[in-house]
Amino acid sequence: MHLLRRRAFSNQRGFTLIELLIVVAIIGILAAIAIPLFQNIQTRARIAKAQADVRSLASAVSMYAAQYGQIPAGLGEMTVSGTNAQGVTSGPFMAAIPTTPAGWTPTNAIYSYATGTGDTFTISGTGDSTTAKVP
Repeated sequence: MHLLRRRAFSNQRGFTLIELLIVVAIIGILAAIAIPLFQNIQTRARIAKAQADVRSLASAVSMYAAQYGQIPAGLGEMTVSGTNAQGVTSGPFMAAIPTTPAGWTPTNAIYSYATGTGDTFTISGTGDSTTAKVP
């Protein structure tokens, strides 16, 4: 009985070294193609997040300006409530100020906010060789 079992296994054949090398080469080629594509997708996702963050910050600044009659001095004013000249309490206009996407310079920094003349302002964040900016 033991002899029959040994013969059954001796007739089985495995993969040759060439077949295994071909499979490894194909996997390597697919990885070489997929990794740069994946990195490009991550970069585009970070840029899209920054653009969305900048637009939502600009929207919150506009709501603040409509409520208080002037733009805020800093982005921190968006996260607190207050009372305007007519006695109407409003806010906060954002739960928290978003940080720049991971991988941007500086990493996880708050977007820059600068006031201009009158009611103009600029919000921007830079990273991945791109600047997300409003307006």
